[in-house]
Amino acid sequence: MKLAMIGLGKMGGNMTNRLLAGGHTVSVFDFNEEAVRKAVDLGAKHLPELGQIKEQLSSPRIVWIMVPAGDATESTIQQLSHILDKGDIVIDGGNSNYKDTVQRAKFLSERGIKLVDTGTSGGVWGLKEGYSMMIGGEQDAVEILTPIFQSLAPAAHEGWGHVGPSGAGHYVKMIHNGIEYGLMQAFAEGFDILKNRKEFDLDLHQIGKIWQKGSVVRSWLLDLTVNALAEDEDLAGIKGWVEDSGEGRWTVADAIDLNVPAPVITLSLLMRFASRQEDSYANKLLAAMRNQFGGHAVKPADSKD
Repeated sequence: MKLAMIGLGKMGGNMTNRLLAGGHTVSVFDFNEEAVRKAVDLGAKHLPELGQIKEQLSSPRIVWIMVPAGDATESTIQQLSHILDKGDIVIDGGNSNYKDTVQRAKFLSERGIKLVDTGTSGGVWGLKEGYSMMIGGEQDAVEILTPIFQSLAPAAHEGWGHVGPSGAGHYVKMIHNGIEYGLMQAFAEGFDILKNRKEFDLDLHQIGKIWQKGSVVRSWLLDLTVNALAEDEDLAGIKGWVEDSGEGRWTVADAIDLNVPAPVITLSLLMRFASRQEDSYANKLLAAMRNQFGGHAVKPADSKD
């Protein structure tokens, strides 16, 4: 099939490579000239301007957006709404808020353009392993796009599916990422406890490898953890500062809206916030309170311990 890929970052670039390997014709657009050059060297067609989409693609035109959620996605969709024709399809493969997706689908629908929201998971490993895709939108549009999804997925009929109407794909991906937060936090805490049991001199990499076979906690996330421990078990070159890209916050907010208790996901999000505090005022105040009511010792600000 012929399609355009807008955005050639880590995900968009690798997805373009996988699509080309699957026999698709891909026109690429990105402000990063080096990313465009790499894609063209692999066989992609350069799309100098979005306005040339109509020249390079035939109806129904398929445009996959792989740019950051928020303003970048909104701006791109607004531009495409003035370029594309009735019957054309826009795929948003980023981590957009599902509420925004519902509104954008309505906006494009009024112009006869279909929006297919595709929650995409796989990260930098997707090029080799394939991508997990949670897809929302109209059934007829998804059917047209099936060969594309089959090329990107781990297997033609595995790892992807049409989960519901517009917004459903991004919603399912949001919850997926919330679960991911909790799983990551559990592994991090468990290995932290193991590392701090000094008298056993535990080999964390060895333990992780043991758990990879037969254990109920075996998983791809554990495999990636073992990879990290193999490189440097002390993680000396890494600062314990953990970003969040938004989906965890949205998951927690949705749980509150639905009156669904989600303590693990919520706390894992808050722990990411805590990781960014060099010297938490709250922790200082906790120490001061313990000193006030119990006379517990406090450590001076210049303490090295």
